[in-house]
Amino acid sequence: MEPATGRTLDQIAAELAAAAGPALPGTLTVRSYACGKRRCRCHADPPVLHGPYAEWTRKIGGKTVTRRLTPEQLDAWQPLFDNARNLRALLTELQELTVQIVDADSPHRP
Repeated sequence: MEPATGRTLDQIAAELAAAAGPALPGTLTVRSYACGKRRCRCHADPPVLHGPYAEWTRKIGGKTVTRRLTPEQLDAWQPLFDNARNLRALLTELQELTVQIVDADSPHRP
């Protein structure tokens, strides 16, 4: 059984193999902040927040670690974040298709 897209396990596996390469785990976010100084511009009306700042968040040893990236790091590492996102999407698609195949072949489906 194939998903609605008509892709096969072999096609997805081939894309995974082609996409394999350097990838950064975790999440990349870009956000702006208000600081704690009452008279700062970020508390004006309208507020002018500090930033934007790029932050890379991931788990290390079960703890969440966030690292602020410089604009140069963001430019250099963006392809690594993009590759990781692509790999995760392909793996999810492969797993979902595998479940569909197993469910279709199982004589004792719930």
